[in-house]
Amino acid sequence: GLKEALTTGVTKAVAFASEKDGFNLNDDIRIPFPPDAQLVATTIGSLPLGKQAVEQVTNLMNRAAEVAAPAAKDIFLTAVQQLTLPDALALVGSTSKDAATQLLRKNSEAALNAALRPSIVQSLDQVGANAAYAKLIDRYNKIPLMTPAKDNLTDYVTAQTVDGLFVLLAQQEAKIRQNPAAQGTAILKRVFGK
Repeated sequence: GLKEALTTGVTKAVAFASEKDGFNLNDDIRIPFPPDAQLVATTIGSLPLGKQAVEQVTNLMNRAAEVAAPAAKDIFLTAVQQLTLPDALALVGSTSKDAATQLLRKNSEAALNAALRPSIVQSLDQVGANAAYAKLIDRYNKIPLMTPAKDNLTDYVTAQTVDGLFVLLAQQEAKIRQNPAAQGTAILKRVFGK
């Protein structure tokens, strides 16, 4: 029952993240411009058409996350299948709305980061985020007296994508805990219906 519930949650979370604007229009998981490049955003944003260029990069990072998100499903499902009986008993008895999500994060976050990285690299190129960001950084680096900025989005977007997927999974888990019967089968009701 628990694995079925988590499989349902994982499937829905990945599906939501994978939709067009699944990241971009969801304030809970939207990937902001990289914090370590805020000076770039502020500086370029003050130049003609700079604000639009910064927003374009932000939108493309989110689009890349949406394109790469489906690659997370198998890692999540493997982590669900590897849950032990003691894990299951602890989760069913937990009052935390995201206990299963926390356990899955603990057990699979490193694997998700490693597995998603190649997909993020590919999707950043595919949607044009790397090119747009490199152009922005190049423009910034030409400004006299500025410390040169790096133009690598991969690690940042990978970590933000994984975080976003866990946020969505926690939301799905909370829905299942609140109303197990509406989320699927009678087994879910028995597992989470306290």
